[in-house]
Amino acid sequence: MNELEKLRTELKIRGFSPLTVRNYYFFVNKFMERTNKPCESLNEDDVKAYLSEMFDTKSKNTIMLAAASLKFFYGEILGKEFAKIKMPKKDRKLPEVLNKEEVKSLIEAAETIKSRFIISMLYSAGLRVSELVNLKVGDINLADKTGWVRKGKGSKDRLFMISEGLAQDLTDYLQHKGVGYAYLFSKDKPLTTRNIQKIISLTKTKAGLSKKVTPHTLRHSFATHLLEQGTDIRIIQAMLGHASLNTTQVYTHVSSDQIKKVVNPLEGLY
Repeated sequence: MNELEKLRTELKIRGFSPLTVRNYYFFVNKFMERTNKPCESLNEDDVKAYLSEMFDTKSKNTIMLAAASLKFFYGEILGKEFAKIKMPKKDRKLPEVLNKEEVKSLIEAAETIKSRFIISMLYSAGLRVSELVNLKVGDINLADKTGWVRKGKGSKDRLFMISEGLAQDLTDYLQHKGVGYAYLFSKDKPLTTRNIQKIISLTKTKAGLSKKVTPHTLRHSFATHLLEQGTDIRIIQAMLGHASLNTTQVYTHVSSDQIKKVVNPLEGLY
């Protein structure tokens, strides 16, 4: 087994997500091709040279992911030091969100009932797209208007809520589809995340929205709207499945409706 296959195996048995396995393998493979050296000859200078070239064309976040991949590879597979390489801080771009009217228009523009339910679930439950496609019929309790994400990010389970109207619509939808469906939106195997991205992209165009809209935009919008209506940020943290409150704190900076309601101090001077 060569070092790249050892990397893939180690990531899998440690419980990393398929996406992380794919990303780490990709960056390490590119690094090996670029250096064209045997593993025993690799050192920190090789990493620095590889990462410095990326600064010309890649974002800081991409470079940070490449650095994390190589750090794991060096430390866990090659058993080499990686301590002296210092990296820039990760970019903290504010997520773009839709207002409630834009979410409504997106849902109403859906071409099929299934697409409408997919968009509604992403927003109503604040799900990641990978969580949505892997959602099984047995994971939801429509009578209770709740569901469970099983082995989400970090291999953690978490409870999510479903709106009353959507729960009723889904009940009718599942009864109409009949038995034999393992997944909420597919029969034998999960839909691909790419499939969901295409649905959102086509629906966004049909709705006439100028903003960039992805499945994750609906998750951002869900969190922002909860914050705007006064939901405690720690509850939002639990609903999103964030391990750290720092990750959730970004939504305290995007609540535009709250900012618009503030009385400007200049008004009080006259």
